[in-house]
Amino acid sequence: MIKLLNPSNIFHFAGKILNFIKIFIMPIIIIGIIFSLFLSPKDYIQGDAARIMYVHVPSAWIALLSFATISFLCILNFIFKIKSLSLIYKSIAPIGLTFNLIAIFTGAFWGKPTWGTWWVWDARLTSMLILMFFYVIFIFSYKFIKNTEKSSRICTSISVLGLINLIIIKYSVNWWSTLHQTSSVNLIGETTVHFSMLIPLGIMCIVFLLYSAMIFLMKYKIETIRVKKRSLKKL
Repeated sequence: MIKLLNPSNIFHFAGKILNFIKIFIMPIIIIGIIFSLFLSPKDYIQGDAARIMYVHVPSAWIALLSFATISFLCILNFIFKIKSLSLIYKSIAPIGLTFNLIAIFTGAFWGKPTWGTWWVWDARLTSMLILMFFYVIFIFSYKFIKNTEKSSRICTSISVLGLINLIIIKYSVNWWSTLHQTSSVNLIGETTVHFSMLIPLGIMCIVFLLYSAMIFLMKYKIETIRVKKRSLKKL
């Protein structure tokens, strides 16, 4: 297991996976756009404004999934001291922050025609904004704290605190009376999104996941090269 997590092995596999993703991503993007803009129906209340969900929802999911993954990797790295894990979470963090911002801005564009305002201090919106600050503080911690051990401890602490916020984001619409609707897509439980909208939503999720994977692999390769250059300079 440790050998598989060796930076050289991951770097080798990253290149192969990256080439594989590049082959399929453009056709899937085109299919996703066609389904989202033309084949999916208008919402019977919100009209075409509901099409924003095909960007907003996948972005929010990836932002949450990215931070959960970062937290898991930070805890593993803190316990087992596996250096390659820090390279992985450093590559994921900017991606999570980007999609967090996309989720916030697309939510604002969706909120204007639906709620009549760009922003409200709603429990779901506020907790997503707090997640953005967790991302920013996390990135600043590993970029500007030069001591590796200290940086690892602080990043782990931030990620664990951020996990509490993830739980708040997930259940905020159930715990408090909010403008934001409750979950429409559920792995366990009833999914209330109509099949005609669920298909394009699923395709767009695949698009965003593939794009995230592509950016992550490119970022990881860059981080690995930087580490190797630093090692050579010390020789």
